[in-house]
Amino acid sequence: MLHIGSIVWGVKNLLRALKFWTQGLNCRLRNPPDDDWAVLVPVEGPGVQLALSLVTSEKARRHHLDLCATDQQAEVERLLALGARRADWSYPPHADFVVLEDPDGNRFCALQR
Repeated sequence: MLHIGSIVWGVKNLLRALKFWTQGLNCRLRNPPDDDWAVLVPVEGPGVQLALSLVTSEKARRHHLDLCATDQQAEVERLLALGARRADWSYPPHADFVVLEDPDGNRFCALQR
């Protein structure tokens, strides 16, 4: 089973984006931000997380979905069977995500949760 864990939004100025989106969406920081990453959650009630990711390239894909799975490997295989492709990606050590592309080439991540 998959669900949207976060919408990841690429931004050029993390502090400016934090100010705008916390006020614009009535959100708060889930935990203290990193230099290049912050996660916002609704102030009240449930809702989808908005993850802000610092991007430095105009060509970078600026937005994508993080899909959370209880059985990541099974979900990745299911998505591949439906027409997804593995993206060419350089993973950091101990990565908890797999980068895939939908049939149109839009990237998204499958995370183990």
